[in-house]
Formats: sequence, structure tokens, C-alpha cells
Amino acid sequence: MANKIELQLIDPLFDALQKERFVTISTIDHETGAPNVNAISWVLAPDRQRLYFALDTRSRILENIHKHPAAVINLLANESAYSIIGNAHVKIEKLEGVPLKLSLVELEISEVRDVMFYGSRISNEPQYAKTYDEKAAARLDQQVMDAMKKA
Repeated sequence: MANKIELQLIDPLFDALQKERFVTISTIDHETGAPNVNAISWVLAPDRQRLYFALDTRSRILENIHKHPAAVINLLANESAYSIIGNAHVKIEKLEGVPLKLSLVELEISEVRDVMFYGSRISNEPQYAKTYDEKAAARLDQQVMDAMKKA
């Protein structure tokens, strides 16, 4: 039996995307046309139909989105794995209130699929640690999340 396809974020996913967290993004490489997967953490759901994420203005992900807007965010939450599918575009070229040169990208959600293999669940969500100054990292993360919320 196929999993149900949602047209927007369900409550547990919307709630999970109200703070910085580990996700992967898949885009189509602008040079090769092959799949391209990256890990990102500055992601936010401003509502159930959209995702925002912040990227360095020099990111290959941005080049990929400019040529091919199709993108997939893979999220581990709610004891499962989800693909959040849509078209992405740069909403803001240079995010204000952040010391880094970041662009804000908006993903307009077309589908949300539970892609966890049958008979299993995620028992522990991934965790990560910042490898630079902890206080500086926390300050930067807060600045980025605040700027995305204001967008």
C-alpha cells in the first residue's frame, strides 16, 4: 500500500521546523544534471505551505536552484523520514541582520511524503555539534533564525 501524499506540512513536521535542525536538500546539479545532496541546518517553516532556508551566497545549491528550481528537503522527524518536495527560488538575495552573506531561499511545497521503509521507525534523530566557538555559533544561529522569521 502506498503512503499518503500530503499537500502541506502535517502538524508534527511544522512544529519540528520552527527551530534550526539537520536536514538534507537535494537539487539538480546545474553543470552535470545529476542529483546533488547537501546537509543544511538553517531551515524554518513560516507556514504549512512553505519552507525557508538560508545559504551562503556562494553556495552551489543556489546555482542549482537558479537553473532547476525543483528541490527536495529530507527531514527525519515524527519517528519517520519525510521528503518535502517543491520548487525553490531566492526570496532575498542578502539576508539583513546577519554578519554573513546569506541568501534566503523559499521552497513552495507541492508534496510531503513519508518515505520511511516498511516496518520501521526512527528511534533517534540525528544530532550534531558546532565545531567552532559555541557562543559565537549560538549567536549566529539566533541571528539567522530571527532574520528568517522577519522575512
